[in-house]
Amino acid sequence: MSGKALWYLTRGSGAVSLVLLTVALVLGILMSARWVRDRWPRFVVEGLHRNVALLAPVFVGIHIASAVVDGYVPIRWVDAVVPFGAAYSPFWLGLGALALDVFAAVAITSLLRARLGYRAWRTVHWLAYACWVLAIAHGVGTGSDRSQPWMLSLELAAVGSVLGALAWRIGWAAKLRPT
Repeated sequence: MSGKALWYLTRGSGAVSLVLLTVALVLGILMSARWVRDRWPRFVVEGLHRNVALLAPVFVGIHIASAVVDGYVPIRWVDAVVPFGAAYSPFWLGLGALALDVFAAVAITSLLRARLGYRAWRTVHWLAYACWVLAIAHGVGTGSDRSQPWMLSLELAAVGSVLGALAWRIGWAAKLRPT
């Protein structure tokens, strides 16, 4: 694969990863409020959340592998998991490595949920918010397309979606509180 193709693969897989992480987070927020509709029963929302969350590491893996293999900038395999040690853009790549590490913790504890118990799983699962923020910051800081209208639109849509879901969730919770 040529350098240009790898560059496009890195960019595209990063963008798809952002979309998948955003969708998983928004669905998780909706599930936490027991959001259901006639056409979207709870099991559908839960299944979609789980499947999107399981698909995300595939694209994150493609993103990392293509960035390392490309060689256009000096990124090593270890830079993907050990934060802030990269020769190229150490801070922004470090945020990406932290996002990966946090995502791994959330994913692994989700797979072990039955053994961990609900409280331990839930505590770690709160880190999904941090993972998403780190991933957004990584993309904004290192993304070669950060000034492109399509990428800016994608990032704004991701942020708007999560903030909208959170606002809805907070409003929903406020309605349940006794006055």
